[in-house]
Amino acid sequence: MRSRLLIGFAAGATVLTACQGLKEALTAHVDVVARAGSQELSVTRLADLLGKAKIQVPVTRDNAAIITDIWTSYQQLAYAAAHGDSLNDKKAIDAAIAPLTNAQRVNRFMDSVQKTIKVDSANEAAYNQAAGDLLAARHILIGFKNPGVPATQAEKDSLKKKADMVRAQVTNANFEDLVKKYSSDPSAAQNKGNLGVFPKQMMIKQFSDATAALKPGEISQPVETSFGYHIIQRLPWAEAQKDFVAQYAQTAQRTAMDKYVAQAETTAAITVAGNAPAMLKDAVKDANKHRTDKGTLATYKGGTLTVGDMLGWLETFPPQQQIMTRIPTAPDSVLKPFVKQIAVQQVMLKRADSAHFDVSPEEKANMYQSFNQMVTTVWQQLGVDPKQLADSAKSTAEKERLAASRVDAYLDRMMAGQAQVLNAPAPLKKLLDAKYEASVNQAGIDRAVVAAGRVRASADSARAANQPKSQIPIPGMGGPPGGAPPPAQPAQPAPTGPKKP
Repeated sequence: MRSRLLIGFAAGATVLTACQGLKEALTAHVDVVARAGSQELSVTRLADLLGKAKIQVPVTRDNAAIITDIWTSYQQLAYAAAHGDSLNDKKAIDAAIAPLTNAQRVNRFMDSVQKTIKVDSANEAAYNQAAGDLLAARHILIGFKNPGVPATQAEKDSLKKKADMVRAQVTNANFEDLVKKYSSDPSAAQNKGNLGVFPKQMMIKQFSDATAALKPGEISQPVETSFGYHIIQRLPWAEAQKDFVAQYAQTAQRTAMDKYVAQAETTAAITVAGNAPAMLKDAVKDANKHRTDKGTLATYKGGTLTVGDMLGWLETFPPQQQIMTRIPTAPDSVLKPFVKQIAVQQVMLKRADSAHFDVSPEEKANMYQSFNQMVTTVWQQLGVDPKQLADSAKSTAEKERLAASRVDAYLDRMMAGQAQVLNAPAPLKKLLDAKYEASVNQAGIDRAVVAAGRVRASADSARAANQPKSQIPIPGMGGPPGGAPPPAQPAQPAPTGPKKP
């Protein structure tokens, strides 16, 4: 539960700060962590949220910042609701969802390019030549006891002798029978040893090389891999034809598109700035602050990839990839090619612009509808929907107070594990920040972390004091020597087929 919550915070909560920099840190009230709408988050309140959390979130600065960001976005939403702002201005939404729209335009442009590419049809000659690095095979695996763990010479000798014995018997006619009798591949019961059509690079190298060396229908001598000894038959054309034809077309299209992208990259002459990794790492720490950052990460003929552009593209990645949280610890050797990859996307966007590719009016209408539905859903879950507020409050000031109190109540339930973390996606947060001021005092977060540590220690002591005493030693909690059970033995890895580990 603890680890799932932390992952949920890291993946589901966008960096939601609008820090005013050193001046604010020096001049802000020392007891205030953040301001949003008409509300303030005090050091004491944040310390209690983190320190008294029933879900036992570790008391760290990162977690304190995440809770602060969640509070900020919730209070902005509450303030908008109290003021009857439906957040449905189309121009504001257009600006907020621009990265998603750009990604959709690039996808549409690339689809159009793919339709213009003609590829040859698959035939038996292409199959015989392993065209497109596509292979088709079935195998009998005489497997090692512990795949992935170096086998002893004695085990190798024993299994090689068995594999030679099986190879001496095997024919095209009895292959399936011998698979059933001898193969240790766990998938053999379902596929009778038939691996179908697969790209050469999908399998472990020794297996792929041995398969490629066979003529269709031919059966190999035992081939050693880290899994054991394989007796491989490259499937005859008649057995592989249907799947090969389907995969060949897909592979040929992908290869052609890869060439198109590579040519575009070469033509654009993309150059990544030497300090691009450092700039990117700094930007993701406070994405809101850097949304309009014009710092150059890469250049290409006719344009640049700025920090702000990069952050926009990062918004289009699926949340489960946790791309923002992975960047700060990624090495420069990974980040430089990544920046170049995004610069290629920027080049493709420029080509889409030149070709006048845009989203359709129907798609734009669906985006507006989805955005409005998202706002309404979050409002309702927080209990601050304008209609809900109007039922209990009349004046705007009363609605502000009621909405803020409901946000506070929701946060209490959330930290008690009784309510989910409601994500404020980047487009929504951008729209909120454009309309409603919010600020975070970094020094206040530091003070809250220290105070939360004391709160947590006190709570832990109270729980320990209230723990009923037991006459029976509890494993892992002390007791006489020998009271704890022996450590569990590591599970043996299950045997597997020849796919890459």
